[in-house]
Amino acid sequence: MAVSSSAASIPRRPAAFGWARIPAIVRYPLVGAVLVAAWHYYAVHKGSLFMATPWQTVQEFWHGWRNGSLSEPTWATLRLLLEGIGIGAAIAAVLTAFATLSKIGEDALVLLTAVLNPLPGVAVLPIAMLLFGLNESAVRFVIANATIWPIAIAVSTGFKTANQTLVAVGRNVGLSRVRVITDVLAPAALPQAISGVRTAWAFGWRTIIAAELVFGVAGSSGGLGNYINNARQYFLTPQVFAGLLTIAILGVVFETLFGQLERRTVIRWGMKTS
Repeated sequence: MAVSSSAASIPRRPAAFGWARIPAIVRYPLVGAVLVAAWHYYAVHKGSLFMATPWQTVQEFWHGWRNGSLSEPTWATLRLLLEGIGIGAAIAAVLTAFATLSKIGEDALVLLTAVLNPLPGVAVLPIAMLLFGLNESAVRFVIANATIWPIAIAVSTGFKTANQTLVAVGRNVGLSRVRVITDVLAPAALPQAISGVRTAWAFGWRTIIAAELVFGVAGSSGGLGNYINNARQYFLTPQVFAGLLTIAILGVVFETLFGQLERRTVIRWGMKTS
C-alpha cells in the first residue's frame, strides 16, 4: 500500500500533444523557415543598404566561397583559432597537473584564474601587440589566454569530483602521482574536459573575430573578421551577412562535432547520460 501511494505521488510527465508530437526533423526546419521569413520581411522594409535579404546573403556566400574571397579569410581564421586553442589546451593541461601535484600549483592556478579569466580577449590584445607586434603571434597569444582558463577550470573540477575509490585503488596498486593523473583522474574528468574545450572554442572564436574586427589583425591575407569589417566600411551589406552566415554555419558544424564526440565517448561509456 505504501509503495502504491508513493508511486502515485510522483508527478507524471504530461502526454505530448500539438507541437511536441511533431518530429524534431520537421520542427527545426519550420522554426528556421519562420525566422528566415521574418528576416526577409525586415530586410525589404529596412532597405538593401542596411540589411541584406536571405537570398542576397546566400548568393554572396556562394560567390565568395567559389572565388575564394570568403573561403580564404575563413580558413586563415580557423587555422589561427585551432593553433591558439591547441596552445591554450597544452598550457591548461600543464597548469592543472601542477595544481594536482602540489599545493603551490593549486594556489597559483586559483590566483591566475581569478586575475586573467575575467579579462576580455580584446583587452589583452594591445599587450600582445606590444609583446609580439601586429602579427599572427599576437592573435595566438590572446586566443590561448581566452582558452586556457575554461579548460583548466573544467579539468580541475573533473579531478576534484573524480571517484575517490578509484583514486585510492590506483594508489594502492602502486601508481605514481603522475600515473594517477594520467591513468585515473584524466579519464574520470573526460566529460568535464570536453565541456571545457567546447567553452574554450566559443571563447576563442569570439576573441579572434573581435580582434580582427577591431584591429584587423590576422594572417597576411586577413581573416574572417577583417573580411566583415572591410565589407562594412564599403557598405557591401550582402558580404557582411555572408560573413555572419559563415560564422553561424561553422558554429553549427562544430557544435555537432562536439555532440558526436560526447556520444562516442562519455555517453557510450556510461559516464554521462544523453
